[in-house]
Amino acid sequence: MQKPFLYASGAALYIIFIVFVVQTVSSLLESQNGTIIIPMTMLSLFVLSAAIMGFLFLSEPLYLLTKNRKREAIFFFAKVVGIFACFVAVFAILIFLI
Repeated sequence: MQKPFLYASGAALYIIFIVFVVQTVSSLLESQNGTIIIPMTMLSLFVLSAAIMGFLFLSEPLYLLTKNRKREAIFFFAKVVGIFACFVAVFAILIFLI
């Protein structure tokens, strides 16, 4: 159970880091409205995030599938998604508490 937790935690920490960086940079660059660099950066960040999340959620299950361990692959993926869903629930609860 430790590996799925680490993968889900990595995804949650990546999201926290990206939000922190985006908020910090946006507060520093408030005068840069209207530039084409902002949409390019946001789209690039979206693509990078999709690649990182794809790796965190799918790398181990795909590895297990290549070893003909389909049942383990499905359970591993379900555990990572389930643990990540718990992080999402915590984030949602924090919205109402903060």
